[in-house]
Amino acid sequence: MHHDYLCPALREFRDQQVRFAPRQKKLEQADRAERLVHELQPDRTYTYEYLCFRITRFRPSRYPGLRISGADARHDLALLVEDLTEAARVPVEEFGERVLTIEEMSRYFQVCPKTIWRWRRFGLVGRRFIVQGRRRVGFAESAVRRFSEQNEELVRRGARFRQITVEERRMIVERARELALMGKNPSEVARRLSRETGRSVETIRYTLKQFDRENPDLAIFPGQTGPLSEETKRQIYQQFLRGESAESLARQYGRTKSTIYRIVAEVRAKRILELPLDYIPNDVFDKIKTEAQEREILGPPPPVPQPTRPPRVPSGLPPYLASLYEVPLLTREQEVHLFRKMNYLKYKASKLRSKLDPSRPKAKVMDQIEALYEQAVATKNEIVSANLRLVVSIAKRHVGPGANFFELVSDGNISLIRAVEKFDYSRGNKFSTYASWAIMKNFARTIPDEHRHRERFRTSQTEMFNVTEDVRSDQYEQESAQMLRESQIERILLRLAPREQQVIISRFGLAQGREPLTLKQVGAELGVTKERVRQIEARALSKLRKAAEEEQIEFAD
Repeated sequence: MHHDYLCPALREFRDQQVRFAPRQKKLEQADRAERLVHELQPDRTYTYEYLCFRITRFRPSRYPGLRISGADARHDLALLVEDLTEAARVPVEEFGERVLTIEEMSRYFQVCPKTIWRWRRFGLVGRRFIVQGRRRVGFAESAVRRFSEQNEELVRRGARFRQITVEERRMIVERARELALMGKNPSEVARRLSRETGRSVETIRYTLKQFDRENPDLAIFPGQTGPLSEETKRQIYQQFLRGESAESLARQYGRTKSTIYRIVAEVRAKRILELPLDYIPNDVFDKIKTEAQEREILGPPPPVPQPTRPPRVPSGLPPYLASLYEVPLLTREQEVHLFRKMNYLKYKASKLRSKLDPSRPKAKVMDQIEALYEQAVATKNEIVSANLRLVVSIAKRHVGPGANFFELVSDGNISLIRAVEKFDYSRGNKFSTYASWAIMKNFARTIPDEHRHRERFRTSQTEMFNVTEDVRSDQYEQESAQMLRESQIERILLRLAPREQQVIISRFGLAQGREPLTLKQVGAELGVTKERVRQIEARALSKLRKAAEEEQIEFAD
């Protein structure tokens, strides 16, 4: 069975007919689908209902209003004919007319077998028969006749094609070697030889690849014939994102521009498949059918009522924590609206992603998924920002002797983000209640663990430390010291090369809002191996130590 259907609805239709339709019905539907292929116009669109009715004589209730381009429908219906006839298991002797094999078609039209396979994209419909106990693709004589009548120019061009002779192949190889020694890449060589010989670029490229594959010791472009590794593909993708042109990447990696675009789309599709699109399901989402209903969900939240007085900021908070109280709290209506919007955006993106074919990803679909995901993240950040002061208030109640208030706030922020992703607004509970329970539950677990950790490493000088005068600085001094340290770090980071800076910032989480990354994660960002990241990090740390000594910067252990 084929897996490369362009329309998921037609693939689902294939599954139903193959599984449940009787054998005779399968054959009747294959005949109708084959006739329909020859009627479809590539530049027109057809409804799913019309296609199903023409094949089954019944109008489906599913996918109302779904429209499919003629080119996509023709491609999928040709696959449907093969799948239905394969499931019917028809012996070639029982078929009512002559069946031509690929080899017979090739001799009849005087073209190579590859051209026959290419014609299938233009409406040449094949069937699957049982030939000597094995499944084989064949072409009914009537289907071949219809195709020839509708594609006279295509068949004429194919008949004019002549296969490359041994002498011509030798000349192409020798000339390609000369151009390669002059520094030309495979794409430039193929285009140049195409102009010189009158052959197509694809023919030249295929000839050279075949020669390199058969003669690895004499290869014109050694190392360019095998598939690219996943790491190399990620590196190409990162370079493309940084603004490097496809033409430049094609020269660098000895590939065609179309190959570079295909690799970029492939890696992008894999990243989209890894996006965290888990959502809280709701019956409302499946009932949204019109644009007006969707605008109501995705529109702006209800207006914020003007506060009668500014919120009271707890004393002793540094400015960047006190600024959290400038963000207004959400009303019950705003809270429901934002949670519904965030989960609907993820729901919609998840539905689109389920239709994404990683082997042939469509840029338009990927653009839509990424745009929906960015909107969902922005909505989640809006909810988190409005509830950050909740974390501060709970952390102040849990801070005790020897506890670090800022670590509690950081830990609580993580719990808050998880609570936003897991909260089900449809149950009618307030989010602040759910989030408070999640944050306090996390504190109840982490604070005892921290105490046990400290007890384990308690020294024999504990009594001396207990009677030592408390010389801890106040909050203002701590914040000033932190700002000084940040300034010192920024100054010495300037001594590193850009790539070294990126490795250090990513590995130690120095960028605001970023968590420290592993060697493997940093390598994926830069398009290099984790061993290479380790080497860059070691070299950068050596430079930083030297810079710190020169500037007499002291860091606490």
